[in-house]
Amino acid sequence: MLRRVSRPVTAFDSRLWELVKDMKQTLRHAEGAGLAAPQVGILRRVVVIDIGEGAFELINPVMTEKSGEQECVEGCLSVPGKRGKTRRPARVTVEAFDHRGNPVRIEGEGLLALALCHELDHLDGKLYIDIAEGSLWEVDE
Repeated sequence: MLRRVSRPVTAFDSRLWELVKDMKQTLRHAEGAGLAAPQVGILRRVVVIDIGEGAFELINPVMTEKSGEQECVEGCLSVPGKRGKTRRPARVTVEAFDHRGNPVRIEGEGLLALALCHELDHLDGKLYIDIAEGSLWEVDE
């Protein structure tokens, strides 16, 4: 499931709102920074992110700008107990919709840029381990 490309959301309805609420709750419970719908078995282009400033959702997100580079240490709720070194854009802009269909534009740098890149990759069937430099290492969760 994690290697498949997610389909766009076409209905902004109560089922989508339930999915978003469930994903936010799952993210809080797991104490993660982001969660994509494929990680919970749903092949739709839905992401929730919370880097400590409150959770927000992105429906059908598209990265419209990226610049710079940052060295990151990444982990993933789908690859528990592992970390790896990656390189991601330092700044990104993402355009999407909220669960009601309202346009959303997010500009992020640093950790937010990392989270946006990481979660959008999930929607295209990519994992951070695909771009990790060198070996992954074990961490205590």
